[in-house]
This record gives sequence, structure tokens and C-alpha cells, in this order.
Amino acid sequence: MTKLRCGLGLGLGLMIAVVGMPASAEAHDAYDDSQSHPLRLVAYLLNPVGFATEWLIMRPIHFAVSQPQLERVFGHTPHEDPFSYDPYRGEEPEGY
Repeated sequence: MTKLRCGLGLGLGLMIAVVGMPASAEAHDAYDDSQSHPLRLVAYLLNPVGFATEWLIMRPIHFAVSQPQLERVFGHTPHEDPFSYDPYRGEEPEGY
């Protein structure tokens, strides 16, 4: 019984490996020498750290301080409307 299970497990694992293996090993974009610059290699390592910092720390902080009832406390000013091309001008004085 254990030989049968071992054989089935091995067969299933082999089938998953063959089906999951790519048909050809091609890069999705062309390589050029700018990608081998030492600072580019450092950027490949630091980019995930920056991405995680933005999404896990900075965006939640911005969400908290940009609440309408808390904007005045934190000094947050809203940005332009993302659905129009008009820039944000702030609150204009009464004389305008």
C-alpha cells in the first residue's frame, strides 16, 4: 500500500513538474548593458523594500491623516481631483 502511494505521489509530482515547466526559456524583454550596472543591481534589491514601505507604512499613514475630520489637525491639504485636469488651488479668499 505504501509503495502504491509513493508511486502515485511520485507520478503526480512528476506530472505537475512537467506541466508547470515553461515550454521555452525566453526573456520577456531584451537585455542591454544598462541592466548590468552595479547600481542597477542594488536597485533590484532595494526596490521591493521601497515598494513594501510605501504600501505597508506610508499609504496607511496618508489614509489616516487625510480623513476630512483630521485634515486640519495634521495640516493635510487635499491634492487635485484625480478625475480632472484642473490643479488644486486651495481655498481661495473671499475676494475672488
